[in-house]
Amino acid sequence: MRVLQTVALTTSTLAAGLMAGLFAAFAYAVMPGLARSGDHAFVQVMQNINRAIINGWFLLPFLLPLPLLLLAAFLAGDGPNAGAVRFWVIAALVLYVAAFLVTGTQNVPLNEALDKVAALASDRDGLAAARAAFEEAWVRWNTVRALLHATAFGCTAWALHLHG
Repeated sequence: MRVLQTVALTTSTLAAGLMAGLFAAFAYAVMPGLARSGDHAFVQVMQNINRAIINGWFLLPFLLPLPLLLLAAFLAGDGPNAGAVRFWVIAALVLYVAAFLVTGTQNVPLNEALDKVAALASDRDGLAAARAAFEEAWVRWNTVRALLHATAFGCTAWALHLHG
């Protein structure tokens, strides 16, 4: 049981770190870089990113921590630090679920709306309107999920440390 909990905690920690890094990179590099682009480039690149990101390399670290954190909390047992480990695992799980909900209720609907926009260079007003409806809200919610994932990463790392 201890080995399984260690694997669950380690894998969750790595996955939460990957997600925190991905969303943070969008916050401090990708979106500021795209902000310097014209509307056509912005819409086209975001559409391409949103289509390309749905793959196993993204979905595995995005989804796997949810069941693994539940398993780690269940397997915390009754060792010397079991209560503290369970607390930090549950804290990470709550943060991870919150980040998952932000993605599903905020970022994904914005992505889907932007995906429906025809990225025609001749429709400057339409591209400008699509970008205006997307960019500020998406950046705001991406920052929220980056912070939630980073904090979940910290919680899982601390739980792993306490677990030994």
